[in-house]
Amino acid sequence: MDVRKLLEEVKTGEMDLERAEALLKDLPYEDLGYAKLDHHRALRSGFGETVFCQSKPDEYLVQIFKKFYERDGEVLGTRASEEQYRLVKALVPEVSYDPVSRILKVEKPGKEHTGLIAVCTGGTADIPVAEEAAQTAEYFGCAVDRIYDVGVAGIHRLLSQRERIMKANCIVAVAGMEGALGTVIAGLAEAPVIAVPTSVGYGASFHGLSALLTMLNSCANGISVVNIDNGYGAGYLATQINRLAVK
Repeated sequence: MDVRKLLEEVKTGEMDLERAEALLKDLPYEDLGYAKLDHHRALRSGFGETVFCQSKPDEYLVQIFKKFYERDGEVLGTRASEEQYRLVKALVPEVSYDPVSRILKVEKPGKEHTGLIAVCTGGTADIPVAEEAAQTAEYFGCAVDRIYDVGVAGIHRLLSQRERIMKANCIVAVAGMEGALGTVIAGLAEAPVIAVPTSVGYGASFHGLSALLTMLNSCANGISVVNIDNGYGAGYLATQINRLAVK
């Protein structure tokens, strides 16, 4: 909820006091018993609350999604299954689903996308996590350039994209296996790099642990690391950096 807009509508007479009071009564949160919906979060941090769909009971998920949509007109869900999509769509027909990123969302039409974030992957197997990052950033109003399959095993592919990478205010580097992509990009570009280890790789990769440790032990400067497969966290942080750059 945009509190400033609400107050302006009350001031101009577009909204009556009773309606404004009804909208404000659930601040700072709406208690559903099984969940407390943080409607105040966008006012505090500039980002509305995101729904983590995985493992949520069906009834809880659809009601949470419906409540956010009815109040805010848009809502973002992550780690959703196709079955959860079908359940939510029965109550919120406007919802869309991407099976690659597992993003479940309703967006307001005509959203402006500003600045630029580059999302890069080591290989095509890393794209699901990269798409979670890219679509999160787009949902929060950022322009995103996807630069996929530029891993260090064929470093000429990455170097051929250097001009595109250098235009970005922030770079998300998504890689599994040994996870060296983030270090290489951080050594080439002046923008901050957010490294995302993925669980892609053979046995000794330990489901992404080897990539995580490589990224944490990077000798390059200006690189931060999020958790294994955490595309959402990378997209969120990249959005914060991009917003600062375009202020």
